Amino acid sequence: MPSPPKNVDQLAWQHEGLVLNAFGAALKRRHGGRIQRVSIDAGFTCPNVDGAVARGGCNFCDNRSFSPSRRVRLKRVIEQLETGIQSVRRRYHNVQGFIAYFQPATNTYAPVDQLAELFESTLAVSDEVVGLAIGTRPDCAPESVLELLENLSRRHDVSLEYGMQTMYDESLQWMNRAHCHEHMVNAVDRSRGRGFECCAHIILGLPGETHAMMMETANEIGRLGVDAIKLHNLYAVTGTPLGDQVIAGEIQMMQRDDYIQTVVDFLERISPAVIVERISGDAPPDYLIEPKWCLEKSALRLAIENEFRRRGTRQGSRFSSPATDPAERPRPADLTPPEIRSQIEKRGRLPVLKMQP
Repeated sequence: MPSPPKNVDQLAWQHEGLVLNAFGAALKRRHGGRIQRVSIDAGFTCPNVDGAVARGGCNFCDNRSFSPSRRVRLKRVIEQLETGIQSVRRRYHNVQGFIAYFQPATNTYAPVDQLAELFESTLAVSDEVVGLAIGTRPDCAPESVLELLENLSRRHDVSLEYGMQTMYDESLQWMNRAHCHEHMVNAVDRSRGRGFECCAHIILGLPGETHAMMMETANEIGRLGVDAIKLHNLYAVTGTPLGDQVIAGEIQMMQRDDYIQTVVDFLERISPAVIVERISGDAPPDYLIEPKWCLEKSALRLAIENEFRRRGTRQGSRFSSPATDPAERPRPADLTPPEIRSQIEKRGRLPVLKMQP
């Protein structure tokens, strides 16, 4: 087994006896208390939905299953945030602050002036709102958006979550993502050093991807040099092409034990400095087809932590630094597709966004 990085014992999470650099603990260290995310649905769409680069959306995606707000009539963003804060307060009594999490769809896919108004008004709701988390695609981050987030990050925590999913273009094509891994490399290289966190969202268990391929995606995380990752098991929900294929027996979901082993193998290859924001995903039972085991999130997390302890390893135990330090790579030219750039930089206000009057 390769030796861990020399600075491994200098990281706070390891001094605390953890097996991975967990998100909640990292936020608590940064802010001195518990920080909770509040999911917000601002009504965005995606460029592989509206025809800018494709139609139909991702084959696994039904936004109703990813966000409760898509199952009801959308409220204005400010109202969603205020209601969410109240709900969190009822559940937890020791919350110090909140992160507004723009989660469903592509949350940088709107005119940049409107994005600025949306994000700034959200941050202005309360001093308790310490930052933003913004989910997007790697082909939807032109320079104008990155400059906006760089400016916001001077005063608040900002995390830009890129839907990388995998490093393999054939898998991205199977999903109907309508972008390639080159867009991810380009977006991360242009995001680095701007003051906001860069997070990569990964899906494990994609059809046709072997264990070796998933481990190569783990190695690619090191080459990219992102600040945080989210791991997500592939699951099938009703009303999606993937759901139909699972029901027909054409595609099998990863088994629970295989997923546990794969997550641990993956995290062993991730730099110990990277924050792990998620290690599994699930959907509401009414929508979920398979795998049912992903509904038992607490038990799954415990099983993953126990597997680390059984092996005597932790995040980063097998990490090998890339040949080229990501920080040394020059900032490249912007590869945002013109069809998407025109929607962000030239279009007027997007009327469907649920902004406060």
